[in-house]
Amino acid sequence: MSEDIDWDPLRQLASRVEAGETLVLTPDVRELLLRTAREVAIPDADAQADIQDSTTATALLREERGRIRSGSMRMMAARSEVRKLRQAGDTAGARKVMEDLLAVEVVPLYRELAEIALEDLD
Repeated sequence: MSEDIDWDPLRQLASRVEAGETLVLTPDVRELLLRTAREVAIPDADAQADIQDSTTATALLREERGRIRSGSMRMMAARSEVRKLRQAGDTAGARKVMEDLLAVEVVPLYRELAEIALEDLD
């Protein structure tokens, strides 16, 4: 899964919208929002409904970017904590950090990375 994900176009679009540009729902923008919704675990039916007008599509865009950002931040913090705990010899504590991350993470890519990190602690 991770090889297929490219969130740069979504990030660029979100940055333009945050800078004041109006979201124009072209077929490419709709496809980007739908693809990203799947990648960040937003139900397809919800995303399909949201891309029907620019107001709800803009909210969808913000939600997608928010999930990417918050998941990335959680993952970086968890990896840092795991590194510290492993260096201190606390493998059980390191496992707990990754288990706690998995308990809250919804983005499949970040879940996959956390599961791999957890396996590496075995």
